[in-house]
Amino acid sequence: MKNLVILGAGTSGTMMANHLVGKLPKNDWKITIVDQYKTHYYQPGFLFLPFDIYTTKQVKKKGKKFIPKKVNYINQKIEQIFPEENKIKLENEDINYDILIIATGTKIAPEEIEGMKGPKWQKNIFDFYTYEGAKALRDKLRTWKGGKLAVHITEMPIKCPVAPLEFAFLADSYFVKKGMRDKVEISFVTPLDGAFTKPKATKALHYLLEEKGIKEVTDFNLESIDYENDKMIDYSGKEVEYDLLVTVPTNLGDELMVRSGLGDDMNFVPTDKATLQSKKHENIFVIGDATNLPASKAGSVAHFEAEILTDNILLYIDGKPLKEEFDGHANCFIETGNGKALLIDFNYTHEPVEGTFPFAGIGPLNLLKETRMNHMGKMAFRWIYWNMLIKGTHIPFVSATMTKKGKIFD
Repeated sequence: MKNLVILGAGTSGTMMANHLVGKLPKNDWKITIVDQYKTHYYQPGFLFLPFDIYTTKQVKKKGKKFIPKKVNYINQKIEQIFPEENKIKLENEDINYDILIIATGTKIAPEEIEGMKGPKWQKNIFDFYTYEGAKALRDKLRTWKGGKLAVHITEMPIKCPVAPLEFAFLADSYFVKKGMRDKVEISFVTPLDGAFTKPKATKALHYLLEEKGIKEVTDFNLESIDYENDKMIDYSGKEVEYDLLVTVPTNLGDELMVRSGLGDDMNFVPTDKATLQSKKHENIFVIGDATNLPASKAGSVAHFEAEILTDNILLYIDGKPLKEEFDGHANCFIETGNGKALLIDFNYTHEPVEGTFPFAGIGPLNLLKETRMNHMGKMAFRWIYWNMLIKGTHIPFVSATMTKKGKIFD
């Protein structure tokens, strides 16, 4: 009996367990998934939690219920991977593997910036990329009287690159509804030279910042936070003052990769961008936020990767060449507030395209346009996530690779 081991039972790991359980020969292969946490979070929901749009119960469930019964589930901390020995040291035991899938994700590291995780952390400095942070920020916003709100990105890459923008847009809508928008000065502070990583999307998003009266501070490379005087300082000496700071700290891969000698300087695993195979070890594959791919760290990307990785695992077992098919495909709803959203679709090489999705000329969703239908799609995704995506169910009309030149959308 051969062993396929998946490290991480988040979005990517759970999808891979569901994809593979019915495709690997059950008499020849045993699938094991390992994770130290028992709770599975709907991480896109953290964006909505601070604004009381979602409740805490809507963004978390018991993780084990999404793991197939035929998959061996181990709830332990992973201490170290020994790739030369095909062995993994867990908290209470060692396990061996013939194929390893790394799906350990990415985590925020506020301690990387001087003054960020200090005495003001979760008092007037918050993140919303964790359940604890989003919940604490919700409680703060319920009673906050106004002032200078800075929505900030420390450095790239980050999980879901559009989420900080969405937060700024939703904050605008939130304070309008509370009748206190005139008491809040919102700024969007980024190390990029524009609102997003893709120029076409940046152009589409910039006008929304202007329209909503959100000040844009670009090329801001944070050095430290002076929490005593409530201001951020970048390497050039430029300062941004705040009364309430909502920051996206540095995102790093799991420290397990440092202990195992598998990560780069940000703990992400060097991965072939087309096959999802580790660049160092042919029987190790990597998926989702754990990779160092130049693709968005987002659930949609992991979904597209999972379909291609499943095929490549089967090809690897059969001793056949791997498909070099993953093209960095990503599509993201961008919540813009007031019941509207944008939808963007892009990959490694193609800018976000215009048109309709998923059917040319029909839609019902529009690309690079702010519509109520796109907002409905964004809100419907929570049901799709819990009932289809992490269960490995194929989502109709959504391809793992982006149609060349966006012709499907013409």
